[in-house]
Amino acid sequence: MSQYQTWIMSIMKLGIISYGFETNHLEKVKELGLDFVEFCVNADADNRFQEFYDKADRIAVDCNKLGLFVGSVGRWAGNKINKDGSHNEEEWLADTTLIQAAAKVGCPVYVCSCNYVEELSLFENYSAAISYFEKLIAFAKKYGIKVATNNCRWNNYVVSDPAWSVIHGHLKDLYIKYDPSHSIYANGENYLSEMKKWGNRFAHVHIKGSLMIDGERFDDPPAGIDQTNWGAFMGTLYALGYDGTLSIEPHSAVWQGDLGDRGVKYTIKMIRDLML
Repeated sequence: MSQYQTWIMSIMKLGIISYGFETNHLEKVKELGLDFVEFCVNADADNRFQEFYDKADRIAVDCNKLGLFVGSVGRWAGNKINKDGSHNEEEWLADTTLIQAAAKVGCPVYVCSCNYVEELSLFENYSAAISYFEKLIAFAKKYGIKVATNNCRWNNYVVSDPAWSVIHGHLKDLYIKYDPSHSIYANGENYLSEMKKWGNRFAHVHIKGSLMIDGERFDDPPAGIDQTNWGAFMGTLYALGYDGTLSIEPHSAVWQGDLGDRGVKYTIKMIRDLML
């Protein structure tokens, strides 16, 4: 492999989240000129983890035809830990099923979270989370997949320090899916400082705009029409040697329909201009 080929393979890639699994969803990603698709199969009312697994072989074929890859498969908000500190077997089934589906579609990263149990002490919560993630990492390694926690606050407390220092500090093979908007909305936490300290553990990154007015969350406009310093954000990633995936997450109730489509295209251009 030439030096040029090695450099091309190591540059960051740009993609977008899809909550749908059908061919037309993937075709739309390709039409946007993006490199990959991310699938979020969350612990919500639909709970579609088995459906995703059942469609994984067809998704792999579609991606191959379209010249896309799957950058991340993830599951947000599941109750991993029961009130007595034991592992929730239903969530374990969902996580392991999705990891096997990720292997089918050639995805290198699985993203998840962990709930805080009020009936347990902080020490017991940390211990339970470490136990669950340790087991999940071992399972995912059999398929060559990295496990990463997300920093979204949706039924999840493993979002920043001190939880990262305790849990990720102990589990050296547990990675982080990072989204600066969550840090911005969480009492103005400094996302650049978090990146400086923890960026070497990033396995996947979300690109989502954030807008605070009078100290309150106002909207999640397209990245580039928001308050995030995307130049500094990308500069920090480059300084850290990050060469992974950047996934656009449209997340606004305002930016929908044609306006939302234009917002996504604006973000794509803005981020592409910052990608070397």
